[in-house]
Amino acid sequence: MTDQQTTARFSSGPWRRLRSLRVRLIAVFAAVALLTAVSASGIAYWLNRDAVLKRAQDTALNDFRVSLSRNVSNLPLNATCEDLNALASTVASSGLSYDVVVADPALPNCVASSSPTQYTIASVPTALRTAVGKPRELTESNPYTYHLYWQRQNLDGRPFVIGGTKVVTTGPTAYMFKSLENERADLNTLGWSLAIATLLALIGSALLAQAASATVLRPVKRLGDAARRLGEGHLDTRLEVEGSDELADLARTFNRTAESLHGQVEELSAREAQSRRFVADMSHELRTPLTAMTAVTDILEDEAESLDPMIEPAVRLVVSETRRLSDLVENLMEVTRFDAGTARLVADEVDIADLLMSCIDGRAWYDAVELDAPRGILAVVDPRRLDVVFANLIGNALKHGGSPVRVRVREEGDTVVVAVSDSGPGIPEDVLPHVFDRFYKADKGRARSEGSGLGLSIAMANAQIHGGSITAANGEVGAVFTLTLPLTQPPPPPSDDTAEESAR
Repeated sequence: MTDQQTTARFSSGPWRRLRSLRVRLIAVFAAVALLTAVSASGIAYWLNRDAVLKRAQDTALNDFRVSLSRNVSNLPLNATCEDLNALASTVASSGLSYDVVVADPALPNCVASSSPTQYTIASVPTALRTAVGKPRELTESNPYTYHLYWQRQNLDGRPFVIGGTKVVTTGPTAYMFKSLENERADLNTLGWSLAIATLLALIGSALLAQAASATVLRPVKRLGDAARRLGEGHLDTRLEVEGSDELADLARTFNRTAESLHGQVEELSAREAQSRRFVADMSHELRTPLTAMTAVTDILEDEAESLDPMIEPAVRLVVSETRRLSDLVENLMEVTRFDAGTARLVADEVDIADLLMSCIDGRAWYDAVELDAPRGILAVVDPRRLDVVFANLIGNALKHGGSPVRVRVREEGDTVVVAVSDSGPGIPEDVLPHVFDRFYKADKGRARSEGSGLGLSIAMANAQIHGGSITAANGEVGAVFTLTLPLTQPPPPPSDDTAEESAR
C-alpha cells in the first residue's frame, strides 16, 4: 500500500471522526479535567491518609505510654509470669482497643500477652525489637536511656501500628499492637468518594467541552459551508457577521475576500467574453475575403503549370498558405463555439466501421492505414464531428509517427473504444501532458509548421461533447491515442419551461 493510499484511508471513516475539531476539543477538556481531578484526588487522599494514620497511631502510642508508666510501678521486683500477664491486661484495658505483649529476659519461657492466641513476642518485627532494646546515651537533650519506638506492619493481611519500649533498665519490655482496620476502611471509603468525584468531573468537563465546541464550531461550520459554496462557483456567498470577536473578524475577512474574488472573476469573465467575441468576429470577418481568395487560388492552382516557371513556386506558396489560413480560421471558429457553449450535436445512429472507412477513403489513406473494425458496432454520434476526431488522430499518426498506422475498434460494455497507434518513435514524456493543449507544439523551433496546434484540442472537445474522452500514451512501438465514446447519448437536460411544467 502506498503512502497516498494510506493517507486516503486514514482521512475517512473513524480516523476522520477522531481528527475532527469537536472530538479533539472534548478530548483536551477531558484530559485536562482528568489530570486535574486525579492530581487533586491523589494529593487529598495522601494528605488525609497520613493525617488519619498519624492521628490514630499517636493517640494509641500516647495512651500506651501513659498507661504503661502508670501501672509499671505496681509491678514487684521479682515479677512472676502472672504479674506480667496482669500488667499486659491492665495496660491494654485503656479503652483504645489495642493489645499488649510483655517480655522479661528473666522469664524466657513466659508469654505475657493480653491476647496470647493472637500476639506473642514473635509477632514483633525484628528491627523494632533491636531498636527497643538498644540503650541511648544520656545527654542534656536526651534524659531517657530507652525510648518508645513504633512501626507500621501488616500481620496476616491486616494493618497494625506496633510500638514498644523498655520499662526500666533491668525490667521487662512492653509492646503494643494497635489495629488500623477502621482507618483503612475509612480511607477506602474516601478513595471511592474521590474516584466518583473524578468521574463526575470528567463527565462535567465533557459536557462543558461539548457546549464550548458547539459555540465555537457553529460559526466555523458556517464558514466551511460558505467556503465550499464559494469553491463551487457561488461567488455571491457571504457570511452574516455577529459580534466583534475573532470569529467575527474571520467572517468579515471572508466576506472581503469573496467580494474581491467576485470582482476579479467578473472582470476576467468580461475580458474572456470580449476575447471570444473578438476571435469570433475576426474569424467571421475573415471568412468572406478568404472565400474569395480560396476561389482565386483554386484557379491559380489549375493554371500553375502554364505559368512562368519563375512565378509557379510563388503561386503554389500562396495557394498553400491560403488554404492553411482558411483551415486556421475554421478551427478558430470551432474553438469559439466550444468556448461559448454553442456547439451542438446532430446525433444519428451509425456504424463506427463505416464511419472510419469513409474517413480513410475520403482522404486517400487506405494504403497507409491498417483497419481492424468489425461491423455492427452501432453508436449514436454526430458523424461530422466524429469524422473530425478520426481525421485528426489518423492524420497526426501519419504525419508525426509514420505508417503503417493501425486503427483498432472494440466494444467494451456500453462504450466503443477506438485505438490509433503509429510506428514512430513515440511521444516524449514531457510532451504527453500537453498534447491536447491549444497551440502546443513539441518542437519549439518549428513555430511555423503545417499544423496550427488546435487539431487535438478540437478532437478532445468533440469527444467530450459526446460524453467521451481521448487519452495519449506510448505503446511498445510508437504512440497510441485511445478514443472512448458511449454507445448512446444521455438525454438532454430539461429546459426551464419543461422544469416549470414538471414542478406544476
